[in-house]
Amino acid sequence: MKWIIFLILLAGTSALSAEDSVPAGTVLPVRLNTTIDSNKAHPGDVITGTITQDVPLAAGQVIRAGSKVTGHVVKVFESRHQLPAKIALTFDTVAIGGKEVQIRTDLRAIAGYVELEQAEIPIDGPDRGTPASAWTTAQIGGSDIVYRGGGPVANSTGTVGRPVANGVLSTVSAQPGMSCRGEVGGNSALQALWLFSSNACGVYGMKDLEIVHAGRTEPAGEVVLASRQPQLKLPSGTGILLRVNAPSTSSASAELEH
Repeated sequence: MKWIIFLILLAGTSALSAEDSVPAGTVLPVRLNTTIDSNKAHPGDVITGTITQDVPLAAGQVIRAGSKVTGHVVKVFESRHQLPAKIALTFDTVAIGGKEVQIRTDLRAIAGYVELEQAEIPIDGPDRGTPASAWTTAQIGGSDIVYRGGGPVANSTGTVGRPVANGVLSTVSAQPGMSCRGEVGGNSALQALWLFSSNACGVYGMKDLEIVHAGRTEPAGEVVLASRQPQLKLPSGTGILLRVNAPSTSSASAELEH
């Protein structure tokens, strides 16, 4: 009987481990809960954010909207002549089904509060006769248009996804002249992009901010941000798109993203 109980517990543990895996290429849409300030930050400081829409995984598993993503400050760089301010961060844990799951992520896109707000306003302005669930809106960082109320997510290339609660599910693509990738690790599934376009890549609405290192190549998972000002400040409420890294990198893939 003890062996039977042991095997049942072991099987349950294995199932949980399988459910907790987050495939390479999975996009995690996150709203920061923490204000990141280079003048106040120290290595080891905890950073948290919230998943903004359900993120589908393999085998019907889901990271639910509202789940917590956790990271920390890796380094605050000393600036010469006070310019530029620079800080290194990592986001390495996500809550799935009540468990903290280790991940390694890079940063695909980041947007300020104004851009997030505008992406939720209908293109032609609010219409009292049309419910929000049927508005037509423009996504951040590209030409994607969301036709809610039964329509698709589309751009000049055609249909790229569909609207869902709190966001969209779209096929991720590369943007000419930019370094972000399309499909990663063979993961061609529709991704949870929240308010961002399918080819969004880089910084939006934060003119002094630059992604120096997105975390795709070594040091993998480490994101380095810089400001053209003496102080780098990311307010709570900033929107980011994280992407789960492939297990390994190569010189060929290193050329595809920061």
